[in-house]
Amino acid sequence: MSTTNIRLEVMQLLEKKVDDFIDKYLIPVEKIWQPSDFLPDSQEDDFYDQVERVRGEAKELGYDFWVTLVGDTVTEEALPTYESWLITMEGVENDLENGWSKWIRHWTGEENRHGDVLNKYLYLSGRVNMREVEVTTHYLLNDGFDPGTGRDPYKNFVYTAFQELATNISHKRVGQLAAQKGSPTLAKMCRIIAGDEMRHHLAYKEFVKMIYEVDPSEMMLAFEYMMRNKIVMPAQLIRESGDHVRDTYVDFSNAAQRIGVYTSNDYVDILRRLIKYWEIETMTSLNDKAERARDYLCKLPHRLERISERIKIDPEVSFFKWVTPNGMMA
Repeated sequence: MSTTNIRLEVMQLLEKKVDDFIDKYLIPVEKIWQPSDFLPDSQEDDFYDQVERVRGEAKELGYDFWVTLVGDTVTEEALPTYESWLITMEGVENDLENGWSKWIRHWTGEENRHGDVLNKYLYLSGRVNMREVEVTTHYLLNDGFDPGTGRDPYKNFVYTAFQELATNISHKRVGQLAAQKGSPTLAKMCRIIAGDEMRHHLAYKEFVKMIYEVDPSEMMLAFEYMMRNKIVMPAQLIRESGDHVRDTYVDFSNAAQRIGVYTSNDYVDILRRLIKYWEIETMTSLNDKAERARDYLCKLPHRLERISERIKIDPEVSFFKWVTPNGMMA
C-alpha cells in the first residue's frame, strides 16, 4: 500500500474522534469571548472616555513593542491563507459532513477573533499608521506562505503543534510586557489570546500522538523532515509598502527578540517539549529509517542550543512605516 493511501486510512480512522476533540479543545460560539468584550463600547455614553483610557495606556509602550505587536496582528489577520492551506490536506474533504473540515472551520472561527481584536486595539491606540498595517496584511494574504508541508497531514500537524505553542508564547509575553507598562486592556487581550493558542496547541499535538500510535515510523519521518527544513514562521513573507518579499521579516524578528517576546531559545524549548510529550526517545516499533530519524531528533535540541548561543541580535532599532518613531522609546 502506498504512503498516501496509509495516510488516508489513518486520517479516516482519526476522523471518527474529531467531534470529541472539538468538544474538548474548542469553545461553543455562545460561550467564548468576542473582541467587543475587551474594547470600548461605542454604544455607551462614555465611549470617548474609554478610548482615551486606551490611548493613555498605550503611551508607555516602546518602539520595538509596537513593531512586534503589529507583526503579531498581521500574522493573525492572514488567517484566510492558513485555512485554505489546511483544507487541502490529504484526508480532508471540503464539505459540511467531513470531521476534519469541521475542525478546521471551527478552529478558524476561534482564531479569527485574534486578528480582529488586535486590529481594533491598534486603531484605537493612535500609535500606528493603520494604512501601512493594512497594506502589509494585504501583501501577506497575496503572497501566501509555504510551511514546507505539502498536503501531508503528518507534516501539517507537526507544524501546527509547533506553531500554536510559538504563538502562545509570543502573545503571553506581549501581554506581560503590556501589564508591566501599565496597559491592562492590552494585557488582558493578549493573555486570553494566548489561552486560545494553548488549547489549539494541545489539540494538534494530540493529533500527532494519535498518529504515532498507529503509524509510528512514517510519523517519525515526517517530524524529522519538518525539523531538518525548520519550522518557518507564518509571517516569513511579511513586507511593507514598496518593499520586496522577505525585506521586513528579519527586522521584525530582531525587534521581537530584543524585547524577549520570541527568541531562538524558545524555538529549542518548544522542540524539547514536543520530543518529551511524544516520547520520542523511548519509542519502539520503528523501521531502520525511522530509528535514524529518531536519533537525529533526540540530538537536535542540543545542536540548536549551541547554534543559538552564537547568534547575535542586532541591537539597533529598525524603523518601520507601521510605527512613527516620534516620542517613542526603543
